[in-house]
Amino acid sequence: MHGTEMSTAAASSVIVVGAGPTGLLLAGDLAAAGVPVTLVEKRPPGISNLSRAFVVHARTLEQLDARGLADDVETVGRRLDRIGFFGSLTVDLSVLRSRFPHLLVVPQYEVEKVLHRRAAEAGVEFRDETEVTGLRQDADGVTVEVRGPGGAAGELRAAYAVGTDGMRSAVRQAVGLPFPGRSVIRSVVLADVRLAEEPGQLLTANAAGGTFAFLAPFGDGYHRVIGWDRARNVADTEPLDLDEIRGITRTALGRDYGMHDARWMSRFHSDERQAPAYRAGRVFLAGDAAHVHSPAGGQGMNTGLQDAANLSWKLAAVLRGHAPDGLLDTYQAERHPVGRTVLRSSGGIVRLAMADRPFTRGLRAAATTVLDHVGPARRRMAGQVTGVGVRYPAPRGAHPLTGARVPDVALAGGGRLYEALRGGRFVLITPDYLKSDDMRGEGHDGRLAVRHWVSGRRTALLVRPDGYAAWAADDAERAATEAAVSRYVG
Repeated sequence: MHGTEMSTAAASSVIVVGAGPTGLLLAGDLAAAGVPVTLVEKRPPGISNLSRAFVVHARTLEQLDARGLADDVETVGRRLDRIGFFGSLTVDLSVLRSRFPHLLVVPQYEVEKVLHRRAAEAGVEFRDETEVTGLRQDADGVTVEVRGPGGAAGELRAAYAVGTDGMRSAVRQAVGLPFPGRSVIRSVVLADVRLAEEPGQLLTANAAGGTFAFLAPFGDGYHRVIGWDRARNVADTEPLDLDEIRGITRTALGRDYGMHDARWMSRFHSDERQAPAYRAGRVFLAGDAAHVHSPAGGQGMNTGLQDAANLSWKLAAVLRGHAPDGLLDTYQAERHPVGRTVLRSSGGIVRLAMADRPFTRGLRAAATTVLDHVGPARRRMAGQVTGVGVRYPAPRGAHPLTGARVPDVALAGGGRLYEALRGGRFVLITPDYLKSDDMRGEGHDGRLAVRHWVSGRRTALLVRPDGYAAWAADDAERAATEAAVSRYVG
């Protein structure tokens, strides 16, 4: 099927490949906005308990809050108000100006359950046990070649496709995008074990004697242990037993907590890679398909979910005719630098944690001292790791708020900003002097909520569906405010 042969339904639809957290959030957002979505996943139905991620950061919780999901995730997780990296280096998260001044320790599969339920309720079409075997695109759309259950071949057609299918993304390979980078750490060991002794803290991590170990609870009696021994650099296929994991843990943490009854063990290697482009025509990449990095700081799943939050409202706006296709180019401009920064910061944490030379150990000691005693540096680190500090490029001469994350402010008449964002809406917050019958309530077919400051602030602020400032002006006139709404909301 090509060009003009594409059906009306396909011309306004999206194919998402990969039903991990990134794909589930993206597909759910699109379906909630009225965009037909097919979610392709090569795994069988059901949520896997082999979680890679265990941490949900503040900015991700804010994005979930804008979808009415944060409370569901917080219910199954445990809060931690600081994050430790190595030795005495910790980052205090209570300094965050957020409704969520903490990180949430929760297995990835619990996040997936919440996102899967929302996507299903929104009307996403799931194609499980379906593998992408090829992809071609033309001026009007994308054709994804698939092999379904039993090996049956078929094709799916849509206006756009998004690869959220992980490090070995079939979508990325099909469009020929490279994935440059390198392996940073080889022969990392993982296991899910029971412990005879509970660690003294929720997350336990340390580096010592050329080893590193990390412990996190599942909440079902098992803990995930991640370990690495600099002296044992073997292939991922090398056999692994619990004695090796115990040994690494004892060296790094001083004890192995009586670990026993491993239900799963594996080796893997940690890569630092990033696609040079997140868009190739009508095809996009998000999450691990676009960038992978070390697990330090727990930023992987969070960065992918924030990719999805950035891209989803833009795809919906274009497909519903409210914005030109050029809006989609801002996904690359905004998210690619974020991915690059996460690669550098997580890699830097690993290198400092595993410091074995006097110069590098000196850097680690200096970093620890600075973060312990310099407030602005501590806040910057907290903002970087949690995503709260991310801001997007703004046009020259724009108001200083443009491109910045907007905190969850209280609004006149009750309610909060992130409640008003629900439904994928823009929110215009205006000062009292702009109140009138034509600047109240809902507008633009429900895509805009107009609210007012609790205080006497004289700034007009237009907040995008992903919680970033699209436009702002001090002492704005009504005509300028209406022009901004027309420009950005469509």
